[in-house]
Amino acid sequence: MKNHKVVITGAPGTGKTSIINGLENQGHHCFHEIIRDMTSNAKKEGLPDSFVSNPLVFVDDALQFNKDLLYGRTKHYIDSLDLNVPISFFDRGIPDVLAYMDFFDQTYDQEFTDACENHLYDAIFIVPPWKEIYISDNERLESYEEAEKIHDALMETYMRFGYNPTLVPKDPVNARVDFILDNLKSI
Repeated sequence: MKNHKVVITGAPGTGKTSIINGLENQGHHCFHEIIRDMTSNAKKEGLPDSFVSNPLVFVDDALQFNKDLLYGRTKHYIDSLDLNVPISFFDRGIPDVLAYMDFFDQTYDQEFTDACENHLYDAIFIVPPWKEIYISDNERLESYEEAEKIHDALMETYMRFGYNPTLVPKDPVNARVDFILDNLKSI
């Protein structure tokens, strides 16, 4: 059985986690986002009372933080290879790391690009910014305006790696889940 790999991505506060939870509630296998825990841990070690949009200011080694994120997302991908399920859903994919590094004007080496080129997904769904549902919190540090720019960076990065991302409509969670599942019938 082929295990299709499907990314649900988008800027912060767009409803990705709600969609992933909705898919999981329907019995689909989902890999959850790892950045929230990493950001929370980085804040505990840094300046927890400072408001900034970039979690990298809380870490001593920004490149290592991004490598850890890259390795975590790559591990999710590799772990999916052993599953006997028709579809594995990912709350963010490996190219997200590069999109954020581009957004924050950080350099990266070939290791990052290779990870994207060597671990390919079957479908990418991008959840667009939606001001009416956007809320910032202790781990979601970006403003809504920054979220819009991150959305653009995500679109550009996925397209650079040859993907044709599908935009998820601004609808209630159950309708978004249905939209994704309906679009996957053809893969």
